[in-house]
Amino acid sequence: MEWTTVETGDGAKLSVRLFKPPASGQEPEPEPGEDVVVVLVHPYTILGGVQGLLRGMAEGVARRRYTAVTFDMRGAGRSTGRASLTGSTEVGDVVAVCRWVAENIKPRGILLVGSSAGAPIAGSAVDKVDEVIGYVSIGYPFGLMASVLFGRHHDAILKSEKPKLFIMGTKDGFTSVKQLQNKLKSAAGRVDTHLIEGAGHFQMEGPAFDAQMVEIIVKFINSLPN
Repeated sequence: MEWTTVETGDGAKLSVRLFKPPASGQEPEPEPGEDVVVVLVHPYTILGGVQGLLRGMAEGVARRRYTAVTFDMRGAGRSTGRASLTGSTEVGDVVAVCRWVAENIKPRGILLVGSSAGAPIAGSAVDKVDEVIGYVSIGYPFGLMASVLFGRHHDAILKSEKPKLFIMGTKDGFTSVKQLQNKLKSAAGRVDTHLIEGAGHFQMEGPAFDAQMVEIIVKFINSLPN
């Protein structure tokens, strides 16, 4: 794995970590620009969200031959700047990291994956970067209380024509299955859902679900058009 720093348009310096597929003498390395890079966006900074929470998923994705990228949004971990209450400023952080990936790694495309509050933030960035070819949400907070903070992000992902997958536990305390289904009725383009029976919101953020998330993410990548 490698560390680097990406500067945003307004001068915040973001700590970024790359997880590359392990070298193998039996498998050829992917050609530059051939594959998809998975950019993961961590949960709510104000409640302690940092990129380290996504390490297990990032390592799992890399073992499946895809480069994964995690980063601390402004005000989190090693990154400079101040976190915003609604995640509006952090959308620029996601865009900056995706543009850095596009310019420096030059993949065929970028898959954006957002966890918890990282899901609405990532969703608002999807159509701001041409290289983003798909989106995965883990526990998108569509519920009434969460919408007070993150409701301004809903339209961006629901109106995007890019393929999107919403993963949610059936016991998510922030969004009910019915709330999710009602929201997605108005979504444009391809929309997939994956419900995990009995799982709560914070359970899915934990390491016990990392392997399952990786399988779902890789399956989604393989379903995307080349």
